Amino acid sequence: MQEPKISAKASFYNIEHILIGHNSRIDDFCVLSAGLGGIDIGRNVHIAVYTSLMGAGKITIEDFANLSSRVAVYSSNDDYSGHFMTNPTVPAKYTDVTHAPVHIGRHVIVGCGAVILPGVTIGEGAAIGALSLVKDDVEPFAIYAGVPAKKVGMRHKGLLDIERKWLG
Repeated sequence: MQEPKISAKASFYNIEHILIGHNSRIDDFCVLSAGLGGIDIGRNVHIAVYTSLMGAGKITIEDFANLSSRVAVYSSNDDYSGHFMTNPTVPAKYTDVTHAPVHIGRHVIVGCGAVILPGVTIGEGAAIGALSLVKDDVEPFAIYAGVPAKKVGMRHKGLLDIERKWLG
């Protein structure tokens, strides 16, 4: 097993709440900012350049997942209604921030520029198209795209056979 490959140009906050599995890779200019829920990254995960993972809720990325460049995963989100103030410089009693875990399953691929909001589970083997906004759960091995992301097709499961052959 190989140690993770982590760019010296990536930024990590609250590292005591971040776990990274073997043979995973985190590229330049990524930001991982863990809240109390933490960030748990499996093995053989690729997090491409300029991707960010942040929020107080737990973020889980399972084995063999891939987040393309400029993906943003949020486990916390301000209330945009105007009934509350926003941003972390304001005391919490004046804001209404939602915190919820995000779960990205095994073999998920997320296209560049996609945004994943708090509380979302992306099922095993699903694919998210570039520039999509994921605000609801995603079915396993389904392909979702758009704003908001909608199911547009199904993904082949042959990659599971390849994984079994590779791992023996």
